[in-house]
Order: sequence, then structure tokens, then C-alpha cells
Amino acid sequence: MAASLKLAGVRALVDGALTAPTTIDIDDSAIAAIGRDGAARREIRADGLLALPGIVDLHGDAFERQMMPRPGVYFREDLALLDTDRQLVANGVTTAYHGLTWSWEPGLRGTERARAIADTLDRLRPRLACDTRLHLRWETYNLDAVPTVLDWLARGRIHLLAFNDHTPAMLRRAEDPVAVLKYVERAGVPVAQFQALLRDVGARAADVPGAIATLAAAARERGIPLASHDDKSPDMTRQFQALGCRLCEFPLTEDTARTGREGDGHVLMGAPNVVRGGSHLNLVSAASMVRAGLCDVLTSDYYYAALPRAPFQLAREDGRDVAGYWPLVSTNPARAAGLTDRGEIAPGQRADIVLLDATDSDGPFVVATIVAGRLVHHDRRHEAALPG
Repeated sequence: MAASLKLAGVRALVDGALTAPTTIDIDDSAIAAIGRDGAARREIRADGLLALPGIVDLHGDAFERQMMPRPGVYFREDLALLDTDRQLVANGVTTAYHGLTWSWEPGLRGTERARAIADTLDRLRPRLACDTRLHLRWETYNLDAVPTVLDWLARGRIHLLAFNDHTPAMLRRAEDPVAVLKYVERAGVPVAQFQALLRDVGARAADVPGAIATLAAAARERGIPLASHDDKSPDMTRQFQALGCRLCEFPLTEDTARTGREGDGHVLMGAPNVVRGGSHLNLVSAASMVRAGLCDVLTSDYYYAALPRAPFQLAREDGRDVAGYWPLVSTNPARAAGLTDRGEIAPGQRADIVLLDATDSDGPFVVATIVAGRLVHHDRRHEAALPG
């Protein structure tokens, strides 16, 4: 039987290495064969392009900037999420976990906005080109949200749950006018009102550990991946590991990352950290962590375009080809999230593929993105003979 789609002339990442020019046959939404002769109902000539597994982004919150591009300036959630979807597939992202931060703060990260984003994402999902999921970044002092989070977990609305704990640091900066101004701009309330709210929230610290344990147990029961965030020490990571957190996001020290990688643990760092040559907060280097085997997953964090570039930058700096680094944004995050149907180019896997020109002088250029067998992005400026 003829394949529904054939990619021809591509160098594909298969079994950890780039092939000679070959073909990939796709039947409906899955990869049917690699290197098979025969006709297809539709063929894409992609001579000279790399065919790489689609990017799986476990932590991206750049969509917030589509909703609030300037302090206090809001756009509708549907407009922001639709525009974000275009950015994702244009950068080769085929599965995205939107990092929705739900805090006790009002404004951008408050309850009204969290509910609106989740509702809009549920409504828009059939229209989105990227397989878009919800990564709930729950602020651990947001105790009033616990019943709703439990409900969302029970309904399968949350696909990854992370425990954020920014409140103690905010309390330490409560009298710092520069730091408070940043929080106030995001919250949209007067300074004095925000400081009073922050103090009231901080007074509930004794109830936080119990709430964390309750939500962790509910997520474990439903097989939902759990993540800790900004772990400061190995002891902090071990405490979260005891609750079932296998994903350690942005650990602050190498020793902490080493603990996060123990057993079946995964350490997530930001691709922007790699592309910029270091952390924007002067913390640990993601590139150094990758080279030390302490980081196995790169995420977009706050900048989607860094994802396709970071593996190529690491490869160039190390004098190797990209095959050894692309799993940082494809296979590894898929497996870390419990997704076994994507992340590789292999028969039976979902046909999530990015076609990329690695010879472009400005860096890797995403020519086309295929999600579940559908061509969802094609940059027509490229000479590859993709269908019009």
C-alpha cells in the first residue's frame, strides 16, 4: 500500500546518527518506514535538509508576553495562544507544555487569568497546530487554589505539575523598591497593597508542606509527571523526589543537579542559557551542565527560538555533529514526560518531524514542521520543493 506522504532526499536522525540521504514514509499520523522504495500519494522533495524528531518543550512561558507585552497592557487569551502556536511550529516545536504560573498574586499570574488561560486552551486545542498541553506551575503559597488544582488533576486537565516556591524570596525583597516594582507591575495593584498581601500570604507558611503533599499524591495517583523548580540544594531535591518529583527544573548548583539526575531523574535547563552563553541571572551554565552529564533536557523557558539553535551551538562548540545533542530537545523530554509515542524517527512513532537547513549562515533554519503527519509550517522562501 502506498504511503500517504513520503519525505525524500532527507538526512534523518535515526538510532542516534544522521543517515545518508533517504526517505521517510508516513501513513496518516505515524511513521511507516525509513528508506523504503515505492510510491506515495504525496511526496515532498527535501534534498539536503535534515529530518529531525519534532521538538518537545516541557517548560515554556513566553506566551505570557503575548498576553501582556507591556506592564498592564493585556490582550485576549485566544489571540495570544493562537499567535504563540504559530511561533512554536515555526521553531520546530511539535509538542509544547505551556508553563501556566498560578500564584496568589493578582494580575498576570492570578486566579482569574489562570482560569481564563486553561479554559481558552481547552477550547482552542483542536485548532492548534502544535500538540499543546498544560504545565501548571503552582506557587506553593497559593493555598486557596488547592481545591481547584485537585479538580483539574482529576479531570485530566493538567499534564505536568510543578511546585514553584518564589514567595520566600519575594518576602526577603518586600522592602526593596526595585524588586517590588517588578512584582507590582505584573500584579497591577498599588505598592502598599501588594506588600500587605505578601505579608499575609507569608504568614501561612506552616500550611504549605501539607498542601504540597496533597497535590503530589493526587498527581502520582493519576500518573501525572511532577517537577520541582529552582532547587537550591541536594536536600531540597531529595525532599521533592520523596514526593515523586522526577523532573528537577533549573537547579541552582551542580551538586543539586547531580542529585536530580540520580535514579530515573531528569534535569531541565533553559535553551536560552545555552544560546546566550550563560544564565541571564548569573547562575549555573546550562552548556557546562550538559557536558558534565548533569542536564538531559533543554526547554524554551522564556524564548522559543532558542530551542532549535541550542543543540547546534553545542555541537559546533564541541566539534561534533548535532546527532548527539538533538535528543536534549526531542527524545529526552518526551521520555521525561512519559510520552513513548514521539521523540524519535522510527517506524510506529508519531510523525512529528522538523525539516531543517543546517547550512544557513545565520544558524539552523526551520524550513518545515510536520505534526502527526500534517505539514503545519512551511517557510516558502526556502528552495526545497515542498508543496505549495
